[in-house]
Amino acid sequence: MGFLSRWREALASERPDGIAEVAVGDPRFDDWEVVRELGELDTARAWRQVLVDGGIEAVICADHEPDAFGRGDIYLQVPPGRWSEAEELLGEPD
Repeated sequence: MGFLSRWREALASERPDGIAEVAVGDPRFDDWEVVRELGELDTARAWRQVLVDGGIEAVICADHEPDAFGRGDIYLQVPPGRWSEAEELLGEPD
């Protein structure tokens, strides 16, 4: 295998687009509550960071893997019973 082939293989396996952090069709999160429905991964990451910084566990989920640009039907979800607390953190400032 040549250098170029190894390089392409390494790039494909690293998933620098961040899609690997999306839980695609993962049943562990079926009962988690959706706080945001988003169209792209970068925005989901930013909202998730707000929640994590506020002490709320959050995951990025999707029914199907986002495209190569990180776009798709993406959901920001929190554990059951944490929706209102999460919504308060993500809501408009007073």
